[in-house]
Amino acid sequence: MNTKTLPIDYANGIIYELEKAFWDERGKGARFRVTTVGQDYFEKKCLPLLKGDELSSILGTIEKILTEESIVAKVSYSTEDRLIRIRFEGCIHRSVEAQMVAKGVEPFTCVPANLIVLALEKKLDRPVEIASIKYEEGACQILMVLFDKHPVVE
Repeated sequence: MNTKTLPIDYANGIIYELEKAFWDERGKGARFRVTTVGQDYFEKKCLPLLKGDELSSILGTIEKILTEESIVAKVSYSTEDRLIRIRFEGCIHRSVEAQMVAKGVEPFTCVPANLIVLALEKKLDRPVEIASIKYEEGACQILMVLFDKHPVVE
């Protein structure tokens, strides 16, 4: 078994190149194709730890995972009706987004945010959409919309 880890600069360089190639191919449509990036990590690391079905419990569990795994340094969030505002500080993938912005591409994917979306959709059975991803005030600012439950057709 190989226990060697990859340098983060190398991994982020590869992620950047993949994101950029996808953007070059799909443009703004790429945003709607990357919503499940992180699914495998979610199922292995996050899903087993999600115990409650309350919004604050789900957000708190993902926050704990992201910080304990050193994916982000700090997570804060607020909710208002259907809106969820999340702030990620010290994300290990920040350099990827900086390179994308330098090429004139606004951020269109965020794996930590995807983990939250996957958790909310799984535990609440409600669709969630990432409405915006911005880098402001030294942190990634994510706006999500939580929709009503899926209708049941009988």
